[in-house]
Amino acid sequence: MYRKLGRTNKHRKSMLANLTKDLIMNERIETTETRAKEVRKFVDKMITYGKNGSLVARRKALAFMHNDKEVVKKVFDVLAPRYKARNGGYTRILKLTERRGDDALMVILELVEEDAK
Repeated sequence: MYRKLGRTNKHRKSMLANLTKDLIMNERIETTETRAKEVRKFVDKMITYGKNGSLVARRKALAFMHNDKEVVKKVFDVLAPRYKARNGGYTRILKLTERRGDDALMVILELVEEDAK
């Protein structure tokens, strides 16, 4: 099951793809808790595609990321080797305070730093 996030299907998919791209490029974003919980599913999927490394996985990642080659290159060349020994759980959610306007719980969603072993 997925969260509708109060948007139409196209708007929701586009928003989640953009949040995923922002998290991959910046490795840390600030958003609401419900959006963060939904986005981490897609980030985990993209990093898993990167660990797979096949042409099919690269094309699936490109399709989801709206053909943003820079983001997909970072996933396959930087993030996949970083998490090669980790099986899932590539993101962390740190809770902040409520947003002033609508009292939505704000969080920091960031990529977990893999320990050098």
